[in-house]
Amino acid sequence: MAAGLPDLVDCSQLAAAAASFERLYELGELQRVRDLLADPRGTVSARFAFAKLASGRPGAEVTVRAAPILVCQRCMQDFSLPVSGGSELEFAADGALDAAESARELFEMANGMVSLRELVEEELLLALPIAPACSTPMTCGKAPRYATAEASAEAAVDMRRPFGALKDLLKKT
Repeated sequence: MAAGLPDLVDCSQLAAAAASFERLYELGELQRVRDLLADPRGTVSARFAFAKLASGRPGAEVTVRAAPILVCQRCMQDFSLPVSGGSELEFAADGALDAAESARELFEMANGMVSLRELVEEELLLALPIAPACSTPMTCGKAPRYATAEASAEAAVDMRRPFGALKDLLKKT
């Protein structure tokens, strides 16, 4: 852990020093992730490895690991989903983003500074599924069960016929 390291960091200095460190963030403190969670408790572990790239720009490898509590979109029950993700980033100065010249994902710095929390949020958002589901449809918590042919036939036999007696009355006349 990097004790005392601020959230806003100078990428060039960290890249020049080839700094590598880990941080833990509370999931509930990540603004853009909070609305996706069923329960804001839990943490995300982030690892940062800064380096000076061949292009002369600072870069970093950012990896995240977490097990957030999400809501299954089929059964609407809470479940824990272990996720991990990572990217190789190249930092560019304000307004100097040109995707054609880099094989890495470009991230714009503000006055040479980057928010580590923002990098973690980005990676976690990329790692989370668009529509979380706790398991396969047939074994999901309260997912609707589709009737089989045998079950449909049994239901048809057991179906109550409210006007069945009326048919018998018509035959008698």
